[in-house]
Amino acid sequence: MEAYRDQYASLFRDGRGVVLLAVSTDGAEEQAAWARDAEFPFLFASDPGSEVGRAYGAYRERGDGSFTDNRTLFIVDAEGRIAWRAVPFREVDPTAYEELGAAIDEIAPVPVLD
Repeated sequence: MEAYRDQYASLFRDGRGVVLLAVSTDGAEEQAAWARDAEFPFLFASDPGSEVGRAYGAYRERGDGSFTDNRTLFIVDAEGRIAWRAVPFREVDPTAYEELGAAIDEIAPVPVLD
């Protein structure tokens, strides 16, 4: 999340035409405290029952029938459709951010202001 914060201005265009929403199974209060302390400039949502994560395929089944989460990243277009996804998102790989930036530019071009 710190990488998203540190690259927010360039990668997510300071939120112009892009909304970044981080979803986690952590509780809302825990997320709010963390977001405030780390000065994250984007939104967080709590998914304690993993319903959202399961619906979007952010979990993979282990051999024993249990599930583990993937760092999954989705770009949802203006019509609400998943237009791009990285499963798992390789947050330690700098090229992953280049790919993400290119996808954002393609799917959500900078809005033209009149």
